[in-house]
Amino acid sequence: MVEQAVITEDEAALYDRQIRLWGLDAQRRLRASKVLLIGLRGLGAEVAKNIVLSGVKSVTLLDDTVVSEEDSCSNFLVAREDVGKNRAQCSLDRTQLLNPMVEVTADTDSVDSKPDDFFTKFDVVCALCCKPTVLVRINKICSENKIKFFCGDVFGYYGYMFSDLGFHEYAEEVQKKTQTSTTTTTDADGEPASKKSKTEEFETVVVKNSAKFCCLGEALDVDWKIPANSKKLKRTPSTYFIMKVLNQFMEQESRRPAVNTSTEDSSLLCKLKSEVLDKSGVTSDIIDDEFTQKCFAELSPVCAIVGGVLGQEIIKAVSHKDPPHNNFFFYNGVEGSGLVDKIGS
Repeated sequence: MVEQAVITEDEAALYDRQIRLWGLDAQRRLRASKVLLIGLRGLGAEVAKNIVLSGVKSVTLLDDTVVSEEDSCSNFLVAREDVGKNRAQCSLDRTQLLNPMVEVTADTDSVDSKPDDFFTKFDVVCALCCKPTVLVRINKICSENKIKFFCGDVFGYYGYMFSDLGFHEYAEEVQKKTQTSTTTTTDADGEPASKKSKTEEFETVVVKNSAKFCCLGEALDVDWKIPANSKKLKRTPSTYFIMKVLNQFMEQESRRPAVNTSTEDSSLLCKLKSEVLDKSGVTSDIIDDEFTQKCFAELSPVCAIVGGVLGQEIIKAVSHKDPPHNNFFFYNGVEGSGLVDKIGS
């Protein structure tokens, strides 16, 4: 659990609106938290902005890849002249300018090269745009060390985030009825009227709640042939299965679907769709082939939506304020819908 930090007068002035919103104790927890952010594409830029502005203690930007031409369409932390340079390093200065009171550092190593104990130095790990095997490995390390884990990605019109907070306790404001009064009126003859007027009074109280999360591996490996799970299929967002197909593409090809190879990649995605859905125990009509034409590059509006939700969930998790999303958020830009769902035990 993150220890509370001392808030200076300058910080109190800077974070005044936030302190009024979620309280001084929550801001202290944020001020003491150290965050590792893996992946500085468009989604990573949005998450970096949100958590740095919230006033965490430190943010480490980890990315060993280089800025691409495509990044100029979605990543506002890099410039066009940065193409070919390291993403984390190029994102450092603009991230730091967002909030000089947060310590921001860049790490240009590969996430695969990092030993397990590297991740234990942080209170929150957020891994973006990584292969599922990498995500599952990091999630396992975080779970064993009681570190809050988040991940997410954006593929064209589609995006998602996942969180594993283990056993998480939080404070929640609820409306509690304090008093019910009944008013009885009389008619002209002094007899009680047939109707009574009831007045209820409420007050806002803070209560403690908790939630238990499952790991990413369990959430991805659901057997939908089991009757208990198959009953939930109609309520499960189709973006979950689109995400699984795209993750399988990344795992198999060690890259993302690309605009310059869109024809070949669309054909491969159609093939992988059948394989992934068959293995999951669902019929192929749960998603159509249309998604294979709409999952290229990162669209900045989708990054903003998913990154906004992800950033807010990190803030809620660290501050222990308000109920967290347990455990997926899916955004489908084709339908214009965003849905929260709990998948896995």
